[in-house]
Amino acid sequence: MGIFSKIKEGLKKTRTAVVSQIDQMLKSHSKIDEELFEELEELLVMGDVGVDTAGKICDELRKLVKDNNVTDPAAISWLLRDTVTKMLEGGEDLDLSTIPSIILVIGVNGVGKTTTIGKMAKQLSDEGNRVILAAADTFRAAAIDQLDIWAQRAGCEIIKNKEGSDPAAVVFDAIAAAKARGADVIICDTAGRLHNKKHLMDELAKINRIIDRELPDAAKEKLLVLDATTGQNAVNQAEQFREATGITGIVLTKLDGTAKGGVVLAIKDGLGIPVKYIGVGEQIDDLQPFNALDFSRALFGEE
Repeated sequence: MGIFSKIKEGLKKTRTAVVSQIDQMLKSHSKIDEELFEELEELLVMGDVGVDTAGKICDELRKLVKDNNVTDPAAISWLLRDTVTKMLEGGEDLDLSTIPSIILVIGVNGVGKTTTIGKMAKQLSDEGNRVILAAADTFRAAAIDQLDIWAQRAGCEIIKNKEGSDPAAVVFDAIAAAKARGADVIICDTAGRLHNKKHLMDELAKINRIIDRELPDAAKEKLLVLDATTGQNAVNQAEQFREATGITGIVLTKLDGTAKGGVVLAIKDGLGIPVKYIGVGEQIDDLQPFNALDFSRALFGEE
């Protein structure tokens, strides 16, 4: 299955639950009027796009309809696709512009954080990068062993210490190893945490200080892994983590298991945080770099 086919299949539940309702609604209207836009906005909100973003989309569609003298309700579908694409574009590429570059991965337990790191490491290794994993989740039982298995699958090195050891020390050792071995990318796993757990957030701040001190000029990504099935709760998490730690991008997992794919829009437009990766299945190649056009095509059609 090709990359686009994977994304299309992964968004099947969202397409069936949300986009099909929009298509049916458009077919039920013989003209483009305010009632149509009100119904569309309601459907977008129900699809976890978010109230503000849904309103912004409909305002843009009103403008496009007027500027282009559009009269056929069916044309709204294509205008919607183009509007969503433009809204999602920008900032989706990882910044790996230095050697080494560093990626710090954070998130609550259960979102697929360690699995995401393993899949990301495999992709980057397959692209010819020398990757080092830092097993800095020393808090959760078996987290180090889980990451070790992924390191073997991805064919990359792992820097680890015993359970309960200082996570910042593991990151320090990984940075030293990367410098000594000429590694291209360091990916740091961290303990699952809530934004309001002070001791864990202090620990994360310490890791950040180590990175800033040891790699002051390196390209740094701070990625928050979110579970798409939680819908608007994922948006709330992103907002809270952004305020607490600052994040550069989102990895949205489990999109294939939910009809809440509209949450991508709520995160990008509502919070201004780009989505860097989406998870659309369980296989190792089902973590896909986010592409705004492919996402919109998979939802609304390929024409």
